[in-house]
Amino acid sequence: DMWVGACFFMQCFKVFKKQQLVVRMMKKLLVCIIFASLALNTGGAIAGKDIGYGGGKGRGDATPSALDATEASHLTFMREEEKLARDVYLTLADFYPNQKVFSRIASRSEQTHTDTMRDKLDQFNLPDPNPKTNNLPSSLGVFTGDEWGWYFEEKYALLTAKGKVSELDALYVGAFIEELDMYDIAVCPQVMIDRGFSSPCGLEYTDEDALKTAYRALISGSESHLRAYVGQIEAVIGVGNYEAQYLQQSEVDAILGR
Repeated sequence: DMWVGACFFMQCFKVFKKQQLVVRMMKKLLVCIIFASLALNTGGAIAGKDIGYGGGKGRGDATPSALDATEASHLTFMREEEKLARDVYLTLADFYPNQKVFSRIASRSEQTHTDTMRDKLDQFNLPDPNPKTNNLPSSLGVFTGDEWGWYFEEKYALLTAKGKVSELDALYVGAFIEELDMYDIAVCPQVMIDRGFSSPCGLEYTDEDALKTAYRALISGSESHLRAYVGQIEAVIGVGNYEAQYLQQSEVDAILGR
């Protein structure tokens, strides 16, 4: 009986040792899995930093949330400034139904421009300051942006009031908006400078290719619009008599091919 008991004890001891070995192996396997997971996560984070912060001002090309505070604020501003142009032109188009230049530019170009700025905000995961922009006509003159909405409500009221003085005044308002728009896109809006942003803050500042492409397209459109408005103005005041309202005269003359 003692011999049988001893054999039984030895068998149990062997089984116990095997179980301990299995447990140790399982623990080692678990540790390996944990370290592998940490390595993957760390590698992904490093790769993300390499992509998001390479080149230019320390960032890469058009990755979500890659904009700095200046670029983000300027892009938000331009979304509303393109809406301002559309809203003013649509308002003046109603006031002067026989002058087709306002409705043509508003519906064909400025609508596209403000939509483009909306899409850029979405691309960079930034909120749209005016999500109801396309709810016409109720959205005309309504600017809901927390940062710049107040400024554009004032501009809309001022410009539409000036434009309603006469049709010629309205055309000058259109030309003024296009000059202002080009400067604000390329350099920096004065109100942003007044609020503490450095100049330049627009196209001349950003190193994001997606913004550069969009801003250059807006400027090209504004050049075309300025030529259209000046053409209508000079039909009244005489060819060659238009004087720059915001840009340098030499810059306007270059746009007009003079």
